[in-house]
Amino acid sequence: MANFFIAAFMFLLQETEGSRLEIAWQGVKQPDLTKFLVIGALLFVIGVAGVLTRRNIIVIFMSIELILNAANLNFIAFSRYLQETGNLNAVAGQVFTVFVIVVAAAEAAIGLGIVIALYRNKETIFVDEIDLMKW
Repeated sequence: MANFFIAAFMFLLQETEGSRLEIAWQGVKQPDLTKFLVIGALLFVIGVAGVLTRRNIIVIFMSIELILNAANLNFIAFSRYLQETGNLNAVAGQVFTVFVIVVAAAEAAIGLGIVIALYRNKETIFVDEIDLMKW
């Protein structure tokens, strides 16, 4: 098994016109739009999975923050891409990101207040046990 990993490692490091290691290093030093979009998509999927599978309301709020940060990353990535192409409306993504950050801060403050009030009344932070809207 170790021979397989050594052979695979040597294959990756073999010299060609611009070795694979140099090409990979260039990709790390100069990331393009697709890398940011993939990271944003991963953050979004992790956030949605957290919202759908967790019962703790604090973890749900953190998952919502992950979703908003994924959207912010995509806004900034597209803004940078539009700046490179010379579009006049290139700062729209950055401005929209600032608004999303403000909304996220307000959501965190109001959400924390609601969680504290619910904990004082129901003595739980699990979503399944909160039934204040039921008759």
